[in-house]
Amino acid sequence: MSDNLPEVPETPRPPSVPETPVARHGMFGAHDSGDTSGYGGLVVRRAPELSTPRPYGGYFDELVDTLDLDEAISRVVVDRGELTLHVKRERLVEVCQKLRDEPALRFELSLGVTGVHYPHLKGEELHAVIHLCSITHNKRVRVESSAPDEDPHIPSTVAVYPTHDWHEREAYDFFGIVFDGHPALTRIMMPDDWDGHPQRKDYPLGGIPVEYRGATIPAPDQRRSYS
Repeated sequence: MSDNLPEVPETPRPPSVPETPVARHGMFGAHDSGDTSGYGGLVVRRAPELSTPRPYGGYFDELVDTLDLDEAISRVVVDRGELTLHVKRERLVEVCQKLRDEPALRFELSLGVTGVHYPHLKGEELHAVIHLCSITHNKRVRVESSAPDEDPHIPSTVAVYPTHDWHEREAYDFFGIVFDGHPALTRIMMPDDWDGHPQRKDYPLGGIPVEYRGATIPAPDQRRSYS
């Protein structure tokens, strides 16, 4: 091979990336032109929809139509293939009763009651969530009812689903939801004289005094970590 090869022009190198990161103004990180994405000046002009519009899909439309208690339901949400009925607390027992007894519905099995605490939802911070299953029709539905922190009362559904006796006690113990009409609403996990409700988001994560020999639970950042 000949050593007299044609000279190849040197490819210009891209400009070096500055060591100090550039402030990100647009969605795609461009800083040498206007923000065409609108990311930097994004303005929310209306709140997101809290209810799923019809059609809901699958058997969900038929279920809601058969239930026929629109005035008792504040909103319907379909998310990730699951149906949730947000029910006004004063109508909760009525809705559960019809979901269980209506032949076309027959949600005869309750999978349990739990609670959720949403501190940012003013006026409906506490939620009781019931998971129902129809063995007859092989269908599922979630029923959710809320109450404010200042008035944490939600009707008990033990008369409709007797196993809620235990589940409502747990939700009361951990979240402080008072289930009106429950036959014996007492703590089920924590000692009877325990202060507060441990599953609430405003409950401390550590440093809680324990009744056994003066021991304490250290805060998370003080516990031993394992690698």
